[in-house]
Amino acid sequence: MAEIKPFTPVKLICGIIASDKKIFEMAEKELSFLYGKIDYSSDLILFNFTDYYERQMGPDLKRKFISFERLIDPSELSSIKIKTNELEEEIKKRLNLNRRAVNLDPGYLTRSALIIATAKNFAHRVPLKNGIYAHLELLFRKNEVRVLEWTYPDFKTQEYQKIFIEIRRIYLNQLKKLRDKK
Repeated sequence: MAEIKPFTPVKLICGIIASDKKIFEMAEKELSFLYGKIDYSSDLILFNFTDYYERQMGPDLKRKFISFERLIDPSELSSIKIKTNELEEEIKKRLNLNRRAVNLDPGYLTRSALIIATAKNFAHRVPLKNGIYAHLELLFRKNEVRVLEWTYPDFKTQEYQKIFIEIRRIYLNQLKKLRDKK
């Protein structure tokens, strides 16, 4: 019988889409309160690969990615996605808007993959819990990124991939420090 071992801790990330710098700051502050110190924050990137969110959130959307210093158990992802969905609503109400103000896409990095949480089901997504699915977005090997048939177009860009390689570098250093402590 195979020995059951605990999951290796993973690196929590979150993609943030909004149009206003103030909304990005508000979201980061709230996310940091919930999940701890932010150890990586990308520049703002023009979000123009789809107009899907523009209909909900207005024009001039930008995206950024952040990661958190505290590593998590991967089984936490569904509850984190539910909480970030609630946070989107809280920010909308706080700003007294009648439209969506921010989109929060939590996920995590492992040594070999980027997983994003979603409430949308497709054949390649794995059910987690409470209507949340795991979407395998990218694979990593050494310092290379492998895109998949279903990888979102923006995640296929060098700009995004450089961000995830950097976050992965931070994560691998964290894992090395954990191993060195043992």
